[in-house]
Amino acid sequence: MIKVKATYYYIVFLSLVAAIGGFLFGYDTAVISGTISEVTEQFSLGSIAQGWYVGCALLGSIMGVSIAGSLADKYGRKKVMILSAVLFSVSAIGCALAGTFNGLIVYRIIGGAGIGMVSIVSPMYISEVAPSSIRGSLVSLYQLAITIGFLGAFIMNFQLLNFAESNQFEMDTVLYKIFNEEVWRGMLGMETVPALLFFLILLLIPESPRWLVINNKTLKAEQVFSKLYSSIESGKQKVQEVMEQSGQIGVSNWKLLKNPGILKPVLLGMAIAILGQFMGVNAVLYYGPSIFEQSGLSGGDALFYQVMVGLVNVLTTILALIIIDRVGRKKLVYFGVSGMILSLILISFYFYGSDIYALPSIFLLVLFLAYIFFTAISISAVIFVLLSEMYPNKIRGLAMSIAGFSLWLGTYLVGQLTPWFLENFGPSGTFMFFALMCFPYLYIIWKKIPETAGKSLEEIENYWLEKR
Repeated sequence: MIKVKATYYYIVFLSLVAAIGGFLFGYDTAVISGTISEVTEQFSLGSIAQGWYVGCALLGSIMGVSIAGSLADKYGRKKVMILSAVLFSVSAIGCALAGTFNGLIVYRIIGGAGIGMVSIVSPMYISEVAPSSIRGSLVSLYQLAITIGFLGAFIMNFQLLNFAESNQFEMDTVLYKIFNEEVWRGMLGMETVPALLFFLILLLIPESPRWLVINNKTLKAEQVFSKLYSSIESGKQKVQEVMEQSGQIGVSNWKLLKNPGILKPVLLGMAIAILGQFMGVNAVLYYGPSIFEQSGLSGGDALFYQVMVGLVNVLTTILALIIIDRVGRKKLVYFGVSGMILSLILISFYFYGSDIYALPSIFLLVLFLAYIFFTAISISAVIFVLLSEMYPNKIRGLAMSIAGFSLWLGTYLVGQLTPWFLENFGPSGTFMFFALMCFPYLYIIWKKIPETAGKSLEEIENYWLEKR
């Protein structure tokens, strides 16, 4: 039996480093919510152009995720994470200094490519270094980092909006333009700090040992496994296990999808990835301030409410991280998605009733917080865990790219279409649509996806290959 306690803290350290990519993902995704009004006004954007401003980064994410798996399989998980850190840095600096709307779009797309890459490679890396007993919790660190990134973006937006009124910098300077005159530039540009930190700290971690085995670098793999599992004997044992399992499915390429035992989890991963985006969470994160303003709040109050949403998101994700390996992935989904359906229906009724009755905005905040609680403890906590562990080792990068492409395609469509939904169906109809989309997701998890808690990656691989 392999002992993991002796190197538990080292494994957690590696997971935390990879999870910084999640923070950048969350910040880049959520920071847009505080800039929409100012950018729309400054560049005179209509609803379609506004949707393009929000959705263009997601288009970059689709591009990034499309190549991330292949790059990770060919060059390694670590190098792709380093590339994503470079893209985040270029995007943040470029957005802060962009002179035109088209230039802003280009830099947002570059940042989106970084998001797409890191959304695949960071959880993949964590799953490949984590022992099965705590893999769910460690991969959930990535989701926790995303929520902290959300909260960090909301707080940064709120603080910079207040800071802009203090006029700390001299007029007609670059800093005055970024932090006072056009504060949205500061909101987008502050991502530079964590992006550079991510780049530097990545230089301290090793490559994924499972990737090293698959690419016939067994000596290096033994060295890494030995650090993870406290002894040379344990390292050699883990290398042997991975080699025996990977030998069953041949070389990683698209032809492997002809194998029913591989094609089925890939298709199911695509389904839960894209459906999860149509259940409303990203619409709340992107357009939360705008939706709150529609309920009668001022811009500052709307951003404060969004900070509350972000705080609940973080605290609930911490709870999910603690219980995901004990309760299991599927039970969390059953509980959480049921609560999401109820919350979304009540939010829809709130907006429908507010057209007739003067309902207090505090009711809307409570319903939004309930929705975020149920989302964070279920689909948000589970999705990256499942996608990082449900595929065979040799095809994990390619399969996660396919699932990630579906996830970001759904996210892009939601970001692009939400302004149109709100304009044509109103908030009430929009949130009712999100509620309906929860039902097929529940069915797939119930009938098609196995419970993966407590199983090694090789055991999960055997499940699909034997089920064919």
